[in-house]
Parts: sequence; structure tokens; C-alpha cells
Amino acid sequence: MPYARKIAPRRLMLSWLHRINDLRRRLRDQEAMLVVLAAGLGAVVGLAVSGLHMLLLAAQGLLFRLPRDGALSALDQIPAWPYVLVPAVGGLVLGVWALAAQRIRPAEIVDPIEANALYGGKMSVWDSLRLAWLTLLSNLSGASVGMEAGYSQLGASLFSAVAQPFRLRREDKRCLTSAGAAAAIAAAFNAPLAGAFYGFELVHGSYAPRNIAIIGAAVISGTLARRAIEPHGSLFHLPQVEALPDNLLPLFVVLGLLAALTGTATMRLVSVFERMFQKTRLPGWARPAAGGLILGAMALASPQILGSGHDAIQGHITGDWTLAAVALLLVGKLVASALSLGAGFRGGLFSSSLFIGCLLGALVVQLLVLVLPGMAEVRIPAMLAGMAAVGAAITGAPLTMVFLVLEITGNFAFTLGVLTSAFIASTVVRLTFGYSFSTWRFHLRGIPLLGAHDVGWVRELTAGRMMRSDILRVPLHQPVARLRQEVPLGSRKYAFAVDEQGRYAGIIDMATVHDPDISDLAELLLAADCVIGAEAQVFRQDNIQTVLDQFSRTQLEILPVLDGPAAMRVVGSLTEAYCLKRYAQELDSRRSDEIGAP
Repeated sequence: MPYARKIAPRRLMLSWLHRINDLRRRLRDQEAMLVVLAAGLGAVVGLAVSGLHMLLLAAQGLLFRLPRDGALSALDQIPAWPYVLVPAVGGLVLGVWALAAQRIRPAEIVDPIEANALYGGKMSVWDSLRLAWLTLLSNLSGASVGMEAGYSQLGASLFSAVAQPFRLRREDKRCLTSAGAAAAIAAAFNAPLAGAFYGFELVHGSYAPRNIAIIGAAVISGTLARRAIEPHGSLFHLPQVEALPDNLLPLFVVLGLLAALTGTATMRLVSVFERMFQKTRLPGWARPAAGGLILGAMALASPQILGSGHDAIQGHITGDWTLAAVALLLVGKLVASALSLGAGFRGGLFSSSLFIGCLLGALVVQLLVLVLPGMAEVRIPAMLAGMAAVGAAITGAPLTMVFLVLEITGNFAFTLGVLTSAFIASTVVRLTFGYSFSTWRFHLRGIPLLGAHDVGWVRELTAGRMMRSDILRVPLHQPVARLRQEVPLGSRKYAFAVDEQGRYAGIIDMATVHDPDISDLAELLLAADCVIGAEAQVFRQDNIQTVLDQFSRTQLEILPVLDGPAAMRVVGSLTEAYCLKRYAQELDSRRSDEIGAP
């Protein structure tokens, strides 16, 4: 009986292990299982987004004494002057909290784009919760940023955390991480199409047929979950406007060019404010408070610079603002958004770019009306096109922004104009500036990423993983005659010379050692006399791109792999032919994963 009591828990444990392994196999081998998983997790993300949104609205209402159903960025004036200090106080809380969190866990927070590009979709839930909390604090303070960065970080990390224990294929984990971010954006804006293309364009970096069902399931369930909690419908309501004639298309071309200029200026201005705050020598934790103080002072002129800004868009669609008011607010919102991020508030420019684009479109039309009064009817289409164009310029995801604008307004009558402006804006920014806001931030951190395309496998495919360790080391002082005896012709093609300390000293071509022309001098010559490529080397941790670059530079067909720059000990070798073969195999494997080939 005692033996039976001991064996029963073991059998139960083995049974559970078998079930878990079986589930792992099903998830790896059956795409339908991943679709079901994405649908379930998407609903969780949608509920989380809804909960955070309601918490944000309630807290902002208390902090800024907003009227019932009022929104921060839709205020006409600050309720009373003490409320201009809310951003400064909130910035102080944010700075102190971020300082404490950084000391407890100093690791850099990896966002979904970086995770998919470099780490195969792996993200930390705890780091993501920290970023979501800092984003929430920033929005509670009235900083001119949006919650979308926090939403997408939270959604992507949840999907990633569930995917990792199942040991899924690298591409499956990347797809699930993209699906989590997509579900969050779809739920945040009640825009499943925009959410899906956010996942494809921005987070995954490519559109693959195999990923359609997984990302689609996530955005559908995320949107439905948000709709089950909060009222749904078009985010903005447009007055009845007739479709525009095609001869007005040049206006949208000009608007796209202006949006590219505006988007680039916004991104560069963030860096300008960062450098300005660094020059003040304020400690990092105090900079959000200083930025919040300036932001509060600016809000006295117009509270609409506070918050994400999309709550103010409806007022500008239906209202009649003067040219001067629109121009000042456009400049104010642009500066406020860049100031908030430059001071250290956390968030994104996703929502802010919509408001900036709306104001840009309105401004362009009001300038045209001065000379062509009949152009007033183009105001609303130009505002929609401006929203999509500035958003595309800043995010680098034109289709996402086009679908977002069309879905949140429920109006597809101006699709051609919106597409034209968005495509021109994103193309001009790509050709001139070369970065989206996300990749610009990577660039400033010294990370050479231009998108979420999977380049992490290049970093993981190192010389240490590819090298052959059965190498021949030859002392520099060894006579050639002796080397000929110890290594017969044909037994080795290359050997590696080492000095008295065992440090790498060069490559020895054994064909040269056995050359008949030097037979008479074999007793006099040393191995050091046959050395080539003394500077040609790679280290164990070098990735395949570095290795191939070294082959190209040295024009050699073999390279030694050293353990490190300190010891310089030869631990293996690599041939150019093998490295090219492995590189081609990995590329083919990644492509097969993307298209779903077996």
C-alpha cells in the first residue's frame, strides 16, 4: 500500500506531462489549433483594453474635473488654474516610479516590433506590464500621447507568454506576437481591419497568407469583446457629404506631401526636446515633471493639446474654427506631442497623429478657401485624408492608417483621396527621412532596425554554432620538413599557426608546405614562413553576416574561429562555401515558414 501511494502521484504527473506534450504537438502541427488559441487570447486582450480605457476615462475625469461624458482633449478651457499642475505632478510620479522600476529591473523594455525582428517574438510580460502602467500614468497626467503603445505592448506580451511554453516554431511565435498587438489596436479603435493590417505591416513586417486566420481570429474576438463591454459604432460621425470628383485628386497629392513634412518634423522634434532636456542637467526622473509644467502652461491657451487628441476630432469635424485658431492648435499639438515624449512621458504618436492630420487637412482647405471659396466642401475629405497621411508618415503603415480612418468614420466615399495622401506621405518619408517613429527610436538607441522583418536569426546563427572544431594547430617555430612528415599531403588542406602563448598567428596552406619548389629549403624554413591571413579571423560570437563580410574582405576560403579578443585561441574553423550554404538554407527555411510550406 505505501508503494501504491508513492506511485500514484508519479503516474498522475506523467499523465499530465503526456497531455501537455500532446497539446504542444497539436499546436505545432495544426494551424487550426493556433487559430483557436488566438481567438481566445484576443478576447482577453479586448477585455483588458476595455478595462484600461474605462479606468483612464474615470481617472482623468476626477483629476481634471471633467463634465459627465466629457473628454480631456475636447475641453474648451481648463476648469481652474490649479489643474494645469496635473501634468507636472503626474510627471513627477511617473519619473520617480520609472526610476525605482529601473533600479529593480534595469533591462531595456522590448516592444513587439523589436521582439519580432530580433528575438523571434519573445517578450517579457512583467516588462510589458511596467510599460503599460507607465503609459497609463502618462495619459492620466494629460501628456499629449496615446494609450495605443501600452495596449499593443500588453496584447503582444500576453500572446508571447502563452506561446513560449509550447515551444512553437519561430514564425508561429512571431505571428502570435503580431496577433496580440493587432487585437489590442482593433479593440482600442473598434477597427478590425486596421488592427489586422497593424499586425501585418508594423509588427510582423510582412503579409503572409498563413498568418491571415491567426491574426484575423485575434482581431475579431478582440473587437467583439470590446463591443460586449462598451457601446460600439463609428468613432466619429460625419455630416452627409457627396463623393468628390476625380479632378480634385491633386489636392490630396499636395496634402500627402505636406503630411510627410509634418510627420518628419514631429519625429525630429522629439529628438530635439530630448537633447534640450539632457542639456538642462536635470536628473532623468525630474524631466517628465518639467515637461508637464510646460505642457500645463500651454494648456491654458488650449486644453485640446492635452491627451491623445482623438476626442477633439469630432468637434473639428462639425465645428467652424477660424484659420488662426486651427493653425495655432496644429502647431501647439505638434509641439506638445514631441515635448511629452522628449520629456520622458511614455506612449505613442498613433492617436496624436490623427488629430495633427485632421488639423492639417482643415488648415489646407481654409487657406484654399481664401482664394477659391467653393473649396469649402472639401474640408471634411481633406481632414480624413490628413489623418491617414500624417498617421502613415509617422507610423510607416499606410494601409493601417487608411483602414483606420475609413472604419472609425464609417465613410468609404473618399477612399481614393485618403489612399492617395497616405501612400504619398509614407513613400516620401521613407525616401527622404528613412524611418518611421518606431524605427527612428531604434536608430537613436543604436539598434539598426528598419522594420519588424525577422533578422534575429542572423544574430543567432553565430560562428560558434557553425564552426568545425577538428582543426590542426601548428607552432610558428615548427620546421617545414617536420610538418611535412606529420601532415602528409592530402590529409589536411589547412592548418592554423599559433605562437608560444597559443595565440592565433595565421593560416597555413598545406599545399604550400608540400610544394616541390621548396623541398630543398624544407630543413631551413619554419611554419612562420608559410603563414597567410594573420589578420583574418572571426570570433565565436560573430553572426553569419559578419562572417560573410570577413570572407568578402579577406578573399580567403577559410577563416579561424577564435574564442575572444583577449585569449585569441583558435577553437574552430569556417569555410566560405559552408557559410553560404547555411545562409541559403536559413533563408529558405524562413520563407517556408512564412508561406506555410511543410
